[in-house]
Amino acid sequence: MAKNEYASDPIVETLHETGTLDDAACDEILEQHARTGKDPRDIVVDAGYLTEDDLLEVLASNTGSEIVPLAGVDIEPAVLRVLTGTQARLYNVVPVEVTPTSVTLVTFSLPGPDVSDALSFALGKDVVFALGRKQEVLDCISRYYGAQESSADNYLAFAEFETGAAGEEEEMDEKQMAEAASSAPVVRLVTLVLNQAVQARASDIHFEPFEKEFKIRYRVDGALYEMTAPPKSLATPVISRIKVLSGLNIAERRLPQDGRIELPIGGRVIDLRVSCLPTQFGESVVLRVLDRSVVSLDLENLGMPEDVYDNICRDIDKPNGIVIVTGPTGSGKTTTLYSCLRRINKEGTKILTAEEPVEYDIDGLVQVPINPIQGNTFPLVLRAFLRQDPDVIMVGEIRDLETAQIAVQASLTGHLVFSTLHTNDAAGAVTRLIDMDVAPYLISSTLNACLGQRLVRRICKNCRTEYEPTTEILQRLNLTADQVAGRKFAFGAGCDVCNKSGYKGRTGLYEYLTVTDPIRIMITERKPTLAIREKARELGMRTMREDGIRNILDGVTTVDEVLRYT
Repeated sequence: MAKNEYASDPIVETLHETGTLDDAACDEILEQHARTGKDPRDIVVDAGYLTEDDLLEVLASNTGSEIVPLAGVDIEPAVLRVLTGTQARLYNVVPVEVTPTSVTLVTFSLPGPDVSDALSFALGKDVVFALGRKQEVLDCISRYYGAQESSADNYLAFAEFETGAAGEEEEMDEKQMAEAASSAPVVRLVTLVLNQAVQARASDIHFEPFEKEFKIRYRVDGALYEMTAPPKSLATPVISRIKVLSGLNIAERRLPQDGRIELPIGGRVIDLRVSCLPTQFGESVVLRVLDRSVVSLDLENLGMPEDVYDNICRDIDKPNGIVIVTGPTGSGKTTTLYSCLRRINKEGTKILTAEEPVEYDIDGLVQVPINPIQGNTFPLVLRAFLRQDPDVIMVGEIRDLETAQIAVQASLTGHLVFSTLHTNDAAGAVTRLIDMDVAPYLISSTLNACLGQRLVRRICKNCRTEYEPTTEILQRLNLTADQVAGRKFAFGAGCDVCNKSGYKGRTGLYEYLTVTDPIRIMITERKPTLAIREKARELGMRTMREDGIRNILDGVTTVDEVLRYT
């Protein structure tokens, strides 16, 4: 790499010019930065090239800056008011001294002249930068400027600063797209969007180009929230940046592509599943955020009723049989399956999974990604599984007769099989398997249980408000005043904590159909879904609607949520 190319990052340039790091180390840092989007400063420290204190010493010595310890320091309110919370978080700076003509800001990196000019213009004073430890700077920002302001405001401030007035989008060739994707403004913009999505606990990030605008939306707790629209001209560079990070072909814009990104965000590694879809006005990209710090993979933390929890623990400890989890896309089926596998994942148990794609890497599990384009299909992998001496097999989804037959065969030969189906309720799983032409007697002899589930939003604890349910509300739930017994219902009034939505987090609604002898007889006789459901209720199964009412009475969720999803 030519010497002047280190100027793409001021820290790497400084470390190279001072002889602190050689060409090979600087090349490796910039290569890792381009591949992962990780801050070069963090790469230097995390990879062990320098300790944080040594890095600060080198930077301070080269720039003539002061190193300011922030731990235990109290900053005067008049000084803090120089910056808004958005500015402090956007540029990772803390004000420590203000004079009539200047402001001293502590940061943990080396701001470029563009940042210095932007802050100087915004503050109306000269800006002097001092250096501090990263965690101390971040702690001060959190302590003095409180909760993060809206993602839209932060994003808009950044987009306006980085891009200025954007013109019409132009067609780019492959080289131009690669250059745009690796430009500093686009890299920082994409990093900011991903960081804010993780902080907002989003499950998906949507990048959507339309004829005259480029939308970015987050899905939080099942609902979509739109950010302030960035300039349309950013659509191609931003999407190209995502494709570079996920190892996709940036020149291919006519076919769907799937990829994966692993990024260190907020001190932990976040997995992002990437799906690119060509549309009329460009590529639409959706990122599924797989953050294990947000999603609990412990069965006891899924919010199951005690009887459902006890039943599923009993059935997943059986040596053979099939356990099916049902529900629509986004209902938490995969999370439930992983939680079951984690519970039985012991040294003496061999567990194989076939998934499209593998969502979470779990130690002790042999996980195989399904890729039909390469010929790696569910039936092919499952046949291979049976020659791998497994105890437990997890099939991401039963989609066709061949997959269903192999799952049944695995169960009959002494394996415990987990899988999912897209049906409306637990009883519907039986009918779906029969519709696939699986013999009813095979279903009745192998199926242990079906778990139906939905996800509903939890009422925000910060703005939770109780009320007396009216007769009309009780009628919508088919309840009587005697059944409610004077208990109050609740809703979220909306506050800053929940982004005015009234909800924060999600919980599950469950129904658990245990396949007992009466149910087996009905399966063999090809009884319809409704008949099987009613027999299961006679035998003690609580439906998802009934479990939803339990959550309403416990003040966990609202009437609207339960009626919407059950």
